[in-house]
Amino acid sequence: MIVDAIRTQLAPQQDDVLLDLACGNGALSQRLFETCAQFVGVDLSTYLIEVANEHFAQPPRVTFAACSAVDYLREETTPQRFTKVLCYGSFAYFSAEDARDSLQLLQDRFVNVDTIFIGNLPDRDRAEAFYAPRVPEAGELDDHCAQIGIWRSRATFAALARAAGWEATFSTMPSSFFSVHYRYDVTLRRIESRGASGASR
Repeated sequence: MIVDAIRTQLAPQQDDVLLDLACGNGALSQRLFETCAQFVGVDLSTYLIEVANEHFAQPPRVTFAACSAVDYLREETTPQRFTKVLCYGSFAYFSAEDARDSLQLLQDRFVNVDTIFIGNLPDRDRAEAFYAPRVPEAGELDDHCAQIGIWRSRATFAALARAAGWEATFSTMPSSFFSVHYRYDVTLRRIESRGASGASR
């Protein structure tokens, strides 16, 4: 179901260069290799990247790098080569600053990226469905180091994305998916200038 959701929302093509942020050990990533021309996976964990390199790397077409997402986005020397970006199950663990900066760096530096798919985000409007019967501790829903990371409502995430120049479209997994009752997915596309006046995005 996860792979189907990624393929449906990200719609990778054979000439795409795909960047997977917080890719973990590459087990999910490898299911997407055949859908694109090139693939780069990035994760903060050196150990997980060692696993990915051992089992899934196919250089130069498929490579993995041990680096935080935001540092990679700042330091990548040829950002224009990428066309699609994936971040599945990890964005909630980015600090508020890193989340904001990541979206802005993708907008400003990765100029040929037309679609970003961010999956498995915890929905603040449905937090009770996860935490019941207990009540979250003060500040827990805003802590990127907490069990589930930062909880954002769809409206909050849409505003975060729009501030960085992205239009958000939301979707959910099929009803049989184990966490569908408190999570959502989001697909981001660039906000284009509108009208002859050249309105700013």
